[in-house]
Amino acid sequence: MSYSLLASITEAVCVDGAATPASGASTDQPDATWRERAVERSLRNARAKAMSRSDRFIASAIEILTETGRTDFTVQELIERSKTSLRSFYQHFSGKEELLLALFEEIIATSAAEWRTQVADKDTLAGLRYVVEMVHAQAGLPAGGGGGINRALSVYHLQLAESRPAEYSRVLAPLRELIHDLVKHGIDEGEFRDDIDADTLSMIMMQTIVGAAHMHALGSEPGGVPLGTDALWEFCLGGLVGDGTRSTKSTRRRR
Repeated sequence: MSYSLLASITEAVCVDGAATPASGASTDQPDATWRERAVERSLRNARAKAMSRSDRFIASAIEILTETGRTDFTVQELIERSKTSLRSFYQHFSGKEELLLALFEEIIATSAAEWRTQVADKDTLAGLRYVVEMVHAQAGLPAGGGGGINRALSVYHLQLAESRPAEYSRVLAPLRELIHDLVKHGIDEGEFRDDIDADTLSMIMMQTIVGAAHMHALGSEPGGVPLGTDALWEFCLGGLVGDGTRSTKSTRRRR
């Protein structure tokens, strides 16, 4: 996650909050977005007003995490930063855990959408390499350049996978779908191996790059030497094309 993209997310949640769910949309479904869930808790207010306030909490949480790199801030700190009230907070979120989930959801969705736009005019190999670079290289940003929130969310990411696996899977869906689409396209084009189906190959790909990004963000690489993005991509590419199946075109485009 780049610092500039984080800044755009912070701005977007403050500007785009007026967009409301369709009047007939149900917010009781597990796939409801965090904004819809927040609005459901604040039925006494107009929908636009409810979204504006919930977005303010998200923007303030992003600021705190970027500055501190920690998720152990208190609800009171958030209230003071957002210049709102405790009552307003609990109208939108059941607690800090749900706020963090909403923030994680917002960042993943915004990042995946941005990356999908960026790879739209690239060939499959270049597009997939771009995603690997974005996920991994930005995980190693310094604290002052957005690295604080990467570290904080890496810790939260691992906790969420253990404590709330269904929600963890749902939040990661936009990134998982982006990687799957690129991998499937590569298989269809004959760029990637076809002895492993697209679902499995993309799952392995995602687990590899996300795991590497976590270690990079937390500074916990084995041996204390950070893994380079180029080396990570070469490893992923080797798995995608298979032993002895790499085409001349694949080899040329990877450079």
